[in-house]
Amino acid sequence: MTGARDGGRPVARLGLVGLGVISEQYLATLRDHPAVAVVAVADLRADRAAEVAASLPSCRACTPEELLAADDFDLVVNLTVPAAHADIARAAIAAGTAVFGEKPLATTFADAALVMAEARAAGVAVGSAPDTVLGTGVQTARAAVEAGLIGTPTAASATWVSAGHERWHPNPDFYYLAGGGPLFDMGPYYLTSLVHLLGPVVSVVGEASRGRGHRVIGAGPRAGERIPVEIDTHVTGVLRHASGALSTVAFSFDAAGSAGSPIEVHGETGSLAVPDPNYFDGTVRHLRAGADAWEELPASAGYVAAGRGIGVLDMIRDATGSRPGSGSGAGDGGSGAATVAPGGRASGEMALHVTEIMTALSASAEHGRRWMLDTTVVVPPLVPLTPEEDWRR
Repeated sequence: MTGARDGGRPVARLGLVGLGVISEQYLATLRDHPAVAVVAVADLRADRAAEVAASLPSCRACTPEELLAADDFDLVVNLTVPAAHADIARAAIAAGTAVFGEKPLATTFADAALVMAEARAAGVAVGSAPDTVLGTGVQTARAAVEAGLIGTPTAASATWVSAGHERWHPNPDFYYLAGGGPLFDMGPYYLTSLVHLLGPVVSVVGEASRGRGHRVIGAGPRAGERIPVEIDTHVTGVLRHASGALSTVAFSFDAAGSAGSPIEVHGETGSLAVPDPNYFDGTVRHLRAGADAWEELPASAGYVAAGRGIGVLDMIRDATGSRPGSGSGAGDGGSGAATVAPGGRASGEMALHVTEIMTALSASAEHGRRWMLDTTVVVPPLVPLTPEEDWRR
Protein backbone atom coordinates (compact mmCIF):
# COMPACT_ATOMS: atom_id res chain seq x y z
CA MET A 1 0.00 0.00 0.00
CA THR A 2 2.63 2.51 -1.03
CA GLY A 3 2.78 5.14 -3.69
CA ALA A 4 5.21 7.99 -4.16
CA ARG A 5 8.27 8.25 -1.99
CA ASP A 6 9.45 11.26 -0.04
CA GLY A 7 13.17 11.00 0.57
CA GLY A 8 12.95 7.21 0.26
CA ARG A 9 9.99 6.92 2.65
CA PRO A 10 6.80 5.24 1.36
CA VAL A 11 3.87 7.62 1.03
CA ALA A 12 0.35 6.21 0.83
CA ARG A 13 -1.91 8.08 -1.57
CA LEU A 14 -5.44 8.57 -0.21
CA GLY A 15 -8.79 9.29 -1.81
CA LEU A 16 -11.49 10.62 0.56
CA VAL A 17 -15.14 10.15 -0.32
CA GLY A 18 -17.76 11.90 1.81
CA LEU A 19 -16.83 15.35 3.07
CA GLY A 20 -19.25 15.96 5.92
CA VAL A 21 -18.39 17.18 9.40
CA ILE A 22 -16.38 14.08 10.33
CA SER A 23 -14.02 14.61 7.37
CA GLU A 24 -12.55 17.69 9.07
CA GLN A 25 -11.46 15.53 12.00
CA TYR A 26 -9.83 13.00 9.66
CA LEU A 27 -8.06 15.73 7.72
CA ALA A 28 -6.73 17.27 10.94
CA THR A 29 -4.87 13.98 11.47
CA LEU A 30 -3.95 13.19 7.87
CA ARG A 31 -3.41 16.41 5.89
CA ASP A 32 0.14 17.15 7.11
CA HIS A 33 1.30 13.63 7.93
CA PRO A 34 4.46 12.67 6.04
CA ALA A 35 3.30 9.07 5.53
CA VAL A 36 0.22 10.01 3.48
CA ALA A 37 -0.88 12.31 0.68
CA VAL A 38 -4.54 13.11 0.04
CA VAL A 39 -4.64 13.18 -3.76
CA ALA A 40 -8.40 13.15 -4.41
CA VAL A 41 -11.59 14.09 -2.57
CA ALA A 42 -15.19 13.48 -3.56
CA ASP A 43 -18.63 14.44 -2.36
CA LEU A 44 -22.15 14.57 -3.73
CA ARG A 45 -21.79 18.36 -3.46
CA ALA A 46 -19.30 19.48 -6.11
CA ASP A 47 -18.76 22.81 -4.35
CA ARG A 48 -17.80 21.05 -1.12
CA ALA A 49 -15.33 18.79 -2.94
CA ALA A 50 -13.77 21.80 -4.67
CA GLU A 51 -13.48 23.66 -1.37
CA VAL A 52 -11.69 20.80 0.38
CA ALA A 53 -9.43 20.04 -2.60
CA ALA A 54 -8.32 23.69 -2.70
CA SER A 55 -7.15 23.40 0.93
CA LEU A 56 -4.86 20.45 0.19
CA PRO A 57 -1.66 20.42 -1.88
CA SER A 58 -1.85 18.57 -5.23
CA CYS A 59 -5.38 17.36 -4.53
CA ARG A 60 -8.21 17.23 -7.06
CA ALA A 61 -11.96 17.32 -6.60
CA CYS A 62 -14.13 14.72 -8.27
CA THR A 63 -17.42 12.89 -8.03
CA PRO A 64 -17.65 9.68 -5.97
CA GLU A 65 -17.93 7.71 -9.22
CA GLU A 66 -14.80 9.34 -10.65
CA LEU A 67 -12.87 8.70 -7.46
CA LEU A 68 -13.79 5.03 -7.35
CA ALA A 69 -12.82 4.61 -11.01
CA ALA A 70 -9.39 6.21 -10.54
CA ASP A 71 -6.22 4.16 -10.11
CA ASP A 72 -3.75 6.70 -8.77
CA PHE A 73 -4.21 6.14 -5.06
CA ASP A 74 -3.69 3.31 -2.59
CA LEU A 75 -6.49 3.68 -0.05
CA VAL A 76 -10.09 4.90 -0.16
CA VAL A 77 -11.17 6.61 3.08
CA ASN A 78 -14.95 6.10 3.15
CA LEU A 79 -16.69 8.83 5.16
CA THR A 80 -20.09 8.61 3.52
CA VAL A 81 -23.42 8.09 5.31
CA PRO A 82 -23.87 4.62 6.84
CA ALA A 83 -26.30 3.46 4.12
CA ALA A 84 -23.54 3.91 1.51
CA HIS A 85 -20.69 2.29 3.45
CA ALA A 86 -21.01 -1.20 1.99
CA ASP A 87 -21.47 -0.07 -1.62
CA ILE A 88 -18.46 2.26 -1.52
CA ALA A 89 -16.29 -0.38 0.18
CA ARG A 90 -17.27 -3.05 -2.35
CA ALA A 91 -16.55 -0.73 -5.27
CA ALA A 92 -13.08 0.03 -3.90
CA ILE A 93 -12.40 -3.66 -3.28
CA ALA A 94 -13.54 -4.54 -6.82
CA ALA A 95 -10.95 -2.05 -8.08
CA GLY A 96 -8.26 -3.69 -5.95
CA THR A 97 -7.97 -0.68 -3.64
CA ALA A 98 -7.72 -0.89 0.13
CA VAL A 99 -10.43 0.87 2.11
CA PHE A 100 -10.85 2.38 5.58
CA GLY A 101 -14.40 3.34 6.47
CA GLU A 102 -16.32 5.15 9.14
CA LYS A 103 -18.46 3.01 11.41
CA PRO A 104 -20.48 0.92 10.99
CA LEU A 105 -18.87 -1.35 8.41
CA ALA A 106 -22.37 -1.80 6.94
CA THR A 107 -25.94 -1.36 8.12
CA THR A 108 -26.64 -5.12 8.04
CA PHE A 109 -24.54 -8.10 8.99
CA ALA A 110 -25.16 -9.67 5.58
CA ASP A 111 -23.68 -6.64 3.82
CA ALA A 112 -20.75 -6.46 6.25
CA ALA A 113 -20.01 -10.16 5.69
CA LEU A 114 -20.14 -9.63 1.93
CA VAL A 115 -17.67 -6.74 2.14
CA MET A 116 -15.20 -8.85 4.07
CA ALA A 117 -15.69 -11.97 1.92
CA GLU A 118 -14.95 -9.97 -1.22
CA ALA A 119 -11.95 -8.31 0.45
CA ARG A 120 -10.48 -11.68 1.43
CA ALA A 121 -11.04 -13.09 -2.05
CA ALA A 122 -9.38 -10.07 -3.64
CA GLY A 123 -6.55 -9.87 -1.12
CA VAL A 124 -7.53 -6.28 -0.27
CA ALA A 125 -7.09 -4.78 3.19
CA VAL A 126 -10.10 -3.31 4.99
CA GLY A 127 -10.01 -1.09 8.06
CA SER A 128 -12.89 0.47 9.94
CA ALA A 129 -13.69 2.95 12.66
CA PRO A 130 -13.97 3.28 15.55
CA ASP A 131 -10.28 4.00 15.96
CA THR A 132 -10.95 5.87 19.21
CA VAL A 133 -10.23 2.57 20.97
CA LEU A 134 -6.56 3.00 20.00
CA GLY A 135 -6.21 6.08 22.22
CA THR A 136 -4.90 6.18 25.76
CA GLY A 137 -8.33 5.74 27.40
CA VAL A 138 -9.29 2.24 26.28
CA GLN A 139 -5.70 1.08 25.74
CA THR A 140 -4.63 2.06 29.29
CA ALA A 141 -7.61 0.15 30.67
CA ARG A 142 -6.71 -2.84 28.54
CA ALA A 143 -3.09 -2.70 29.71
CA ALA A 144 -4.35 -2.78 33.31
CA VAL A 145 -6.53 -5.81 32.59
CA GLU A 146 -3.68 -7.63 30.86
CA ALA A 147 -1.31 -6.78 33.73
CA GLY A 148 -3.68 -8.52 36.17
CA LEU A 149 -4.58 -5.37 38.06
CA ILE A 150 -8.16 -6.57 38.62
CA GLY A 151 -7.45 -10.29 38.64
CA THR A 152 -9.44 -12.54 36.36
CA PRO A 153 -12.08 -10.41 34.57
CA THR A 154 -15.61 -11.54 35.34
CA ALA A 155 -17.96 -8.84 34.04
CA ALA A 156 -18.33 -5.44 32.45
CA SER A 157 -21.02 -2.86 31.81
CA ALA A 158 -21.33 -0.31 29.02
CA THR A 159 -23.97 2.42 28.95
CA TRP A 160 -24.71 5.22 26.51
CA VAL A 161 -27.99 7.12 26.77
CA SER A 162 -29.37 10.41 25.48
CA ALA A 163 -32.72 12.02 24.76
CA GLY A 164 -32.10 11.77 21.01
CA HIS A 165 -30.05 13.58 18.38
CA GLU A 166 -33.08 15.41 16.93
CA ARG A 167 -32.70 17.94 19.74
CA TRP A 168 -29.51 19.36 18.19
CA HIS A 169 -29.05 17.85 14.72
CA PRO A 170 -30.69 19.86 11.88
CA ASN A 171 -31.19 16.73 9.72
CA PRO A 172 -31.53 13.77 12.12
CA ASP A 173 -33.69 11.57 9.86
CA PHE A 174 -31.04 8.87 9.29
CA TYR A 175 -30.63 8.27 13.02
CA TYR A 176 -34.18 6.87 13.06
CA LEU A 177 -33.98 4.71 9.93
CA ALA A 178 -32.57 1.22 9.38
CA GLY A 179 -28.87 1.21 10.20
CA GLY A 180 -29.30 4.07 12.67
CA GLY A 181 -30.58 4.26 16.21
CA PRO A 182 -28.46 4.27 19.36
CA LEU A 183 -27.20 0.73 18.69
CA PHE A 184 -25.59 1.38 15.30
CA ASP A 185 -24.72 5.00 16.05
CA MET A 186 -22.94 4.59 19.39
CA GLY A 187 -22.76 0.83 19.86
CA PRO A 188 -19.57 0.39 17.78
CA TYR A 189 -17.54 2.51 20.21
CA TYR A 190 -18.63 0.58 23.28
CA LEU A 191 -18.78 -2.91 21.80
CA THR A 192 -15.38 -2.59 20.13
CA SER A 193 -13.98 -1.45 23.48
CA LEU A 194 -15.47 -4.46 25.25
CA VAL A 195 -13.90 -6.82 22.70
CA HIS A 196 -10.52 -5.13 23.20
CA LEU A 197 -10.90 -5.44 26.97
CA LEU A 198 -12.46 -8.91 27.33
CA GLY A 199 -12.07 -10.62 23.97
CA PRO A 200 -14.55 -11.83 21.34
CA VAL A 201 -18.22 -12.52 22.03
CA VAL A 202 -19.85 -15.92 21.49
CA SER A 203 -23.52 -15.21 22.28
CA VAL A 204 -25.93 -12.44 23.24
CA VAL A 205 -29.33 -11.98 24.83
CA GLY A 206 -31.09 -8.77 23.85
CA GLU A 207 -34.20 -6.72 24.52
CA ALA A 208 -35.37 -3.60 22.70
CA SER A 209 -38.16 -1.04 22.67
CA ARG A 210 -39.41 1.90 20.64
CA GLY A 211 -41.04 4.52 22.81
CA ARG A 212 -42.42 6.83 20.12
CA GLY A 213 -43.44 6.55 16.50
CA HIS A 214 -42.07 9.97 15.59
CA ARG A 215 -39.59 12.61 16.75
CA VAL A 216 -39.67 16.40 16.46
CA ILE A 217 -36.63 18.22 15.09
CA GLY A 218 -35.49 20.80 17.62
CA ALA A 219 -32.85 22.80 15.75
CA GLY A 220 -32.15 24.36 12.37
CA PRO A 221 -34.44 25.35 9.51
CA ARG A 222 -36.59 22.22 9.95
CA ALA A 223 -37.29 22.83 13.65
CA GLY A 224 -40.76 21.60 14.56
CA GLU A 225 -40.92 19.04 11.74
CA ARG A 226 -42.00 15.51 12.69
CA ILE A 227 -39.91 12.62 11.41
CA PRO A 228 -40.76 8.90 11.53
CA VAL A 229 -39.03 6.43 13.84
CA GLU A 230 -38.41 3.09 12.10
CA ILE A 231 -35.91 1.50 14.51
CA ASP A 232 -35.73 0.57 18.19
CA THR A 233 -34.61 3.50 20.30
CA HIS A 234 -33.61 1.58 23.45
CA VAL A 235 -31.52 -1.59 23.18
CA THR A 236 -30.10 -3.53 26.09
CA GLY A 237 -28.57 -6.95 26.52
CA VAL A 238 -25.95 -9.31 27.91
CA LEU A 239 -22.90 -10.48 25.98
CA ARG A 240 -21.08 -13.70 26.80
CA HIS A 241 -17.40 -13.46 25.90
CA ALA A 242 -15.36 -16.48 24.89
CA SER A 243 -13.42 -16.00 28.14
CA GLY A 244 -16.62 -16.56 30.14
CA ALA A 245 -16.93 -12.92 31.22
CA LEU A 246 -20.35 -11.28 30.88
CA SER A 247 -20.95 -7.72 29.66
CA THR A 248 -24.20 -5.85 30.24
CA VAL A 249 -24.92 -3.11 27.68
CA ALA A 250 -27.54 -0.39 27.18
CA PHE A 251 -27.88 2.09 24.31
CA SER A 252 -30.77 4.55 24.30
CA PHE A 253 -32.35 7.61 22.68
CA ASP A 254 -35.00 7.49 25.41
CA ALA A 255 -33.17 8.80 28.49
CA ALA A 256 -31.90 12.16 29.68
CA GLY A 257 -28.48 10.90 30.74
CA SER A 258 -26.49 8.71 33.11
CA ALA A 259 -24.26 9.45 36.09
CA GLY A 260 -22.34 6.18 35.78
CA SER A 261 -19.02 5.49 34.11
CA PRO A 262 -19.38 4.83 30.37
CA ILE A 263 -17.69 1.44 30.80
CA GLU A 264 -16.81 -0.51 33.94
CA VAL A 265 -14.78 -3.71 34.01
CA HIS A 266 -14.85 -5.97 37.06
CA GLY A 267 -12.51 -8.72 38.16
CA GLU A 268 -11.91 -10.94 41.15
CA THR A 269 -9.61 -8.40 42.84
CA GLY A 270 -10.71 -5.02 41.54
CA SER A 271 -12.68 -2.85 39.14
CA LEU A 272 -11.87 -0.30 36.45
CA ALA A 273 -13.85 2.76 35.37
CA VAL A 274 -13.13 3.38 31.68
CA PRO A 275 -13.63 6.79 30.01
CA ASP A 276 -15.98 7.54 27.12
CA PRO A 277 -14.81 5.47 24.10
CA ASN A 278 -16.20 8.09 21.72
CA TYR A 279 -13.02 9.98 22.64
CA PHE A 280 -9.39 8.92 22.47
CA ASP A 281 -8.25 9.87 25.95
CA GLY A 282 -9.70 10.28 29.43
CA THR A 283 -8.84 9.05 32.92
CA VAL A 284 -8.97 5.37 33.84
CA ARG A 285 -9.77 4.76 37.52
CA HIS A 286 -9.05 1.64 39.58
CA LEU A 287 -10.71 0.35 42.75
CA ARG A 288 -8.99 -2.45 44.64
CA ALA A 289 -11.24 -4.97 46.35
CA GLY A 290 -11.72 -3.77 49.92
CA ALA A 291 -10.46 -0.23 49.24
CA ASP A 292 -12.57 2.84 49.98
CA ALA A 293 -11.48 5.12 47.14
CA TRP A 294 -10.83 4.93 43.42
CA GLU A 295 -7.31 5.70 42.19
CA GLU A 296 -6.46 7.32 38.86
CA LEU A 297 -4.12 5.37 36.62
CA PRO A 298 -1.54 7.21 34.52
CA ALA A 299 -1.73 6.66 30.77
CA SER A 300 0.30 3.54 30.02
CA ALA A 301 -0.74 2.54 26.50
CA GLY A 302 -2.26 3.99 23.34
CA TYR A 303 -1.65 6.77 20.85
CA VAL A 304 -1.35 10.01 22.85
CA ALA A 305 -3.49 13.00 21.75
CA ALA A 306 -4.78 11.01 18.79
CA GLY A 307 -7.65 12.02 16.53
CA ARG A 308 -9.92 10.35 14.02
CA GLY A 309 -7.80 8.96 11.23
CA ILE A 310 -5.20 7.37 13.52
CA GLY A 311 -6.65 4.04 12.39
CA VAL A 312 -5.72 4.94 8.81
CA LEU A 313 -2.12 5.59 9.87
CA ASP A 314 -2.04 2.38 11.91
CA MET A 315 -3.37 0.47 8.90
CA ILE A 316 -0.82 1.97 6.51
CA ARG A 317 2.08 1.34 8.82
CA ASP A 318 0.90 -2.21 9.35
CA ALA A 319 1.00 -2.72 5.57
CA THR A 320 4.47 -1.19 5.21
CA GLY A 321 5.87 -3.04 8.22
CA SER A 322 6.75 0.19 10.02
CA ARG A 323 3.70 0.71 12.24
CA PRO A 324 4.89 2.08 15.59
CA GLY A 325 4.33 0.00 18.65
CA SER A 326 4.16 -3.50 17.15
CA GLY A 327 4.05 -5.74 20.17
CA SER A 328 2.23 -8.54 21.88
CA GLY A 329 -1.35 -8.23 23.04
CA ALA A 330 -4.13 -10.19 24.64
CA GLY A 331 -5.33 -11.51 21.32
CA ASP A 332 -2.10 -13.07 20.06
CA GLY A 333 -2.10 -16.08 22.31
CA GLY A 334 0.70 -14.64 24.44
CA SER A 335 3.28 -15.52 21.79
CA GLY A 336 4.71 -12.01 21.63
CA ALA A 337 4.22 -11.95 17.84
CA ALA A 338 2.92 -8.76 16.26
CA THR A 339 0.42 -10.45 13.96
CA VAL A 340 -2.35 -8.03 13.03
CA ALA A 341 -5.39 -8.78 10.89
CA PRO A 342 -5.22 -7.00 7.50
CA GLY A 343 -6.45 -3.48 8.10
CA GLY A 344 -4.32 -2.76 11.16
CA ARG A 345 -5.60 -2.69 14.70
CA ALA A 346 -8.88 -1.05 13.59
CA SER A 347 -9.56 -3.87 11.16
CA GLY A 348 -12.51 -4.87 9.05
CA GLU A 349 -12.52 -8.22 10.84
CA MET A 350 -13.07 -6.45 14.16
CA ALA A 351 -15.82 -4.32 12.60
CA LEU A 352 -17.48 -7.43 11.15
CA HIS A 353 -17.56 -9.09 14.58
CA VAL A 354 -18.99 -5.96 16.19
CA THR A 355 -21.60 -5.64 13.45
CA GLU A 356 -22.70 -9.21 14.18
CA ILE A 357 -22.94 -8.43 17.90
CA MET A 358 -25.22 -5.49 17.12
CA THR A 359 -27.47 -7.38 14.74
CA ALA A 360 -27.53 -10.35 17.12
CA LEU A 361 -28.82 -8.12 19.95
CA SER A 362 -31.68 -7.01 17.70
CA ALA A 363 -32.37 -10.56 16.50
CA SER A 364 -32.40 -11.89 20.06
CA ALA A 365 -34.85 -9.19 21.10
CA GLU A 366 -37.09 -9.94 18.13
CA HIS A 367 -37.10 -13.73 18.54
CA GLY A 368 -36.95 -13.89 22.33
CA ARG A 369 -33.96 -16.21 22.69
CA ARG A 370 -30.20 -16.33 23.10
CA TRP A 371 -28.42 -15.65 19.81
CA MET A 372 -25.18 -17.47 18.98
CA LEU A 373 -22.55 -15.67 16.90
CA ASP A 374 -20.83 -17.11 13.85
CA THR A 375 -17.85 -14.75 13.75
CA THR A 376 -14.92 -14.28 16.06
CA VAL A 377 -11.85 -12.05 15.92
CA VAL A 378 -8.25 -12.02 17.09
CA VAL A 379 -7.85 -9.05 19.41
CA PRO A 380 -5.01 -6.96 17.94
CA PRO A 381 -1.81 -6.17 19.82
CA LEU A 382 -1.93 -3.54 22.54
CA VAL A 383 -0.81 -0.09 21.39
CA PRO A 384 2.30 0.82 23.40
CA LEU A 385 2.27 4.33 24.83
CA THR A 386 3.12 6.36 21.71
CA PRO A 387 3.68 10.12 22.11
CA GLU A 388 2.07 12.42 19.56
CA GLU A 389 5.42 13.51 18.18
CA ASP A 390 6.17 9.86 17.37
CA TRP A 391 2.94 8.89 15.61
CA ARG A 392 2.92 12.16 13.65
CA ARG A 393 6.32 11.35 12.12
